[in-house]
Amino acid sequence: MAEPTKRQHESLEENLDEKLVEIFKPEIEAAESLLTDESSAASSSGTSSSATPSSDASSAEAPVARPATTDKDFFHALGGWGALLDIGLPWIAFLIVYGASDHNLKLALIVAVASGAAVALLRLLRRQPLRNVAGGFVGVLISAWVANRSGRAEDVYLPGLLVNLGYGALYLLTVIFRWPLFGVLYGVITQTGTAWRRDPAMLRGFSRATLVFVGLFAVRLIVQVPLYLTHSLNALGIAKVGLGLPFYALALWLAYAVLRGSLPPDKWDEARDHVTHLLRGGKK
Repeated sequence: MAEPTKRQHESLEENLDEKLVEIFKPEIEAAESLLTDESSAASSSGTSSSATPSSDASSAEAPVARPATTDKDFFHALGGWGALLDIGLPWIAFLIVYGASDHNLKLALIVAVASGAAVALLRLLRRQPLRNVAGGFVGVLISAWVANRSGRAEDVYLPGLLVNLGYGALYLLTVIFRWPLFGVLYGVITQTGTAWRRDPAMLRGFSRATLVFVGLFAVRLIVQVPLYLTHSLNALGIAKVGLGLPFYALALWLAYAVLRGSLPPDKWDEARDHVTHLLRGGKK
């Protein structure tokens, strides 16, 4: 009886791997293609420089190693401080224009949308993935549409509150069911499937890192929801900005530190190198 159960369990994990790769394929396709191009170029360069059969044999035996990365490389691969600034610029513009224009909601919304468009254009010029451009700009458009439709300035922040609620619930559920989201994403982008779940240190590390972001979403809701319900627009705008860029940066650093502290040095180096190269898409 034990043997069929084990086979069924392995079959279930294989099917799950395939489903995960299929779901997240658009997210990693571009990074994988760039990495493949980089590996092919390095491989051809190595072939042309080999002069003797012995060097050919040694290169066949040893796989091409990726250059080692550092913690700084990892942070820059995520976009650095410039990416964090892009997140909050439209909301800062909305708050300033709304206050300076004697509460002209339409003007403030136009400026916020224009700022979002400028951020999207900047991201395109940086050749960042289109999903980042679309996600950021569409979020601004939805928020502006909701506020313009209701005529209440505080409703510009309502979609963000709902997004935080949804993400917080999703992240928490993945930890409760022992499939922390960061671990699932790691398995997909590294094409290692669910192997990380069989490593107690990695399961623990990804669970803790995911919980850091559960805390991020929870704090945002605890602070902003009462302000929204009491129509405290200025305080809500300040909280939106303060709990956006600075707080996100703090949560990112905490998750990073928690994951690094939960993994043995060799496993941390491997995980960081994998993710950094995929995020960089082969860029120097």
